[in-house]
This record gives sequence, structure tokens and C-alpha cells, in this order.
Amino acid sequence: MKGSGAELKGRLVAEAAALGFAAARVTRPGAIPQAAQRLAAFVAEGRHGQMGWLAERMHWRGDPAALWPEARSVVMVADVYEPAHDPLAALTQTDRGVISAYAQGADYHDVLKKRLKRLGRWLIAAAAEAGEAAEIKVFVDTAPVMEKPLAAAAGLGWQGKHTNLLSRELGNWFFLGALFTTLDLAPDAPGSQHCGSCTACLDICPTRAFPAPFQLDARRCISYLTIEHRGPVAAELRPALGNRIYGCDDCLAVCPWNKFAARAREARYAAREAGPAPLAELAALDDAGFRARFAGSPVKRIGRDRFVRNVLYAIGNSGRPELRAAAARLTDDPDPAVADAARWALARLPGGG
Repeated sequence: MKGSGAELKGRLVAEAAALGFAAARVTRPGAIPQAAQRLAAFVAEGRHGQMGWLAERMHWRGDPAALWPEARSVVMVADVYEPAHDPLAALTQTDRGVISAYAQGADYHDVLKKRLKRLGRWLIAAAAEAGEAAEIKVFVDTAPVMEKPLAAAAGLGWQGKHTNLLSRELGNWFFLGALFTTLDLAPDAPGSQHCGSCTACLDICPTRAFPAPFQLDARRCISYLTIEHRGPVAAELRPALGNRIYGCDDCLAVCPWNKFAARAREARYAAREAGPAPLAELAALDDAGFRARFAGSPVKRIGRDRFVRNVLYAIGNSGRPELRAAAARLTDDPDPAVADAARWALARLPGGG
């Protein structure tokens, strides 16, 4: 092989930067031996809720080496999507629905994966020039890969008390992608924890979804409840949803490390709309209207029924009697969870009786 592995890795990191990634680091597939046990405990306690896919492929998810035994290195990349405005400010606009910052633009699965594949093709070509054959596999959040532990092992940052990845250089507004390769690239040092005594992310959680620092009970997490959870949300949790209709940014937004957050370089992650949309407008969406409005957005994956269910919870939390008509139209909706949410909203709004 011509040149050193260190030289190829250096060129790889430079190419990742040229493609727009905020950072790229390398680890080994076997660098997270504790992941399998932690995942098993998480599932055994039922904290994964309805996310059955977490339990179904635990043997792959807990051991990246089992997913692709030929892989020798994992290149982890960070792709910044820092929001232009404070996500918490929109929570006071109770007549409007708040969508998590990461889902306000183009679907990151598509955007990030395309660039990660380009990086992979570059790596194959660069290795060939040096006289070495290389294979790659690219993963972005849709395969049994534990991106956050791998990213921490690669030195991109550390998992904070909210379980999300944090970086002293990037804050916590970034997506992760994984490029597995048969090349033997020198690994980077793992990240170290810098949360200190701060508990801002734990304290702000509206549903108390963190049983302890560095632990999450997804069944209480607003992101899980509005995206993954099928059917009616437990009545005692609905008021805490506020006007969040897809995801939640609270624990990310309050992290002090965001003062060092990098600016997003990918224009397609920018919000499509100037601000949160009116709840009455969103509640009126039928299936075709929903699909048209959220084409190319992560929001589309939950479907019209789950989305409108969330909108109705927000209407019920709004305290605005002018939204009664929007809820009343949906009390006999064909979807039972939508109809239930509409009746719940009407019962909570002033002006009835």
C-alpha cells in the first residue's frame, strides 16, 4: 500500500470537511462493549415503549462487529443543523404547532446519506490509488447501529445527561452518520464527559422522562410520544405536550455547550416556513394535504392521523376557545385516536356547555 494509513485518514477527514461535515472521527466496531448490556437493560425495563425494532435486532445493535464482521473501522461524521431561532420561544405561541428544529427542513436521512455515500466512494477510490481494496456500508439512523455510543467512542463528543451527543466545539445540534469500512484506519481517542454538575436538560423536561442522569425512559419522552407512539397518549401526559406536535427540543436547547455551537452549512436543513403554523390550519389537513405539505420532510413518516392527533392535543392545551370549531370537526374522525383527541380537546377548551 502506497503511503501510510495515517495519511489516508488525514485525507479522509479533509474530504469530509470539504463535503460539509462539521467533524469526522474514526473508531473500531468493537469499541462499545458496554452497549449491549445497557441496551438489554433498557429493553428489559420496558423503556423502549412501542419501539419493538430496538428489541428485535439487539444482537446487531449492541455489537457493531456482528452487523458486518468484515468491517475494521467505523467513520463517524457530524452534520450540524443549528436552528436559526431559540426553539423554546415558540412554546408561548399556543395557537401554533411547534415542530422540532431538526424536522423543519429537508429530511436529514436523505441529505446526510447522500453526502456520506460520496465520502464512501471517495474513500474507495483513494484506497485503490494506494493499492488497497476497500468496501463500505453507510448508515444514517435507519439500521441497527448505535450511533451515539459509536460517536462518543470515536471522539466526536460524549453522551450528555440527556443521552444525546454533546461536543465542546459543536454543542448538541448535529446529526450523526456512520460509514463502516474494511479499511484499517487508526482510531481516534474516545470523548470524555464534560457535563459537570449541570442538570439543565433534566430539569426542563416537561414529562420527567429522565429517571436519572444519563438515562431516558422513552415512554415519557415527548419526541417518542409524538413520533413513535401509536394510538392515544396517556391522559396524564397530554397536558405536558403543550403545543409540541412533532418532537421536542427542550433538553437540547438549554444545554450550556450550545454557546459553542457551529453554524449549519447545509442550507436544506433550514426551516421551510417562517414560523410555526396555525393549529387550526394543521388540524384541517386530510391525508393528501398532509402528504403534500410535508413531502421530503421527516414529519411525513408519522402519517396524517398521528400528526393530527398531536395537533388536537396542542389545541386542547391552547386555552383558546376560537379553536373549538377545529376540534369539533374531528370528533367523529375515522381514526379512533384522532377522534379521542378531538373530544379531549373540546372538553378542555373554554366556551363549551
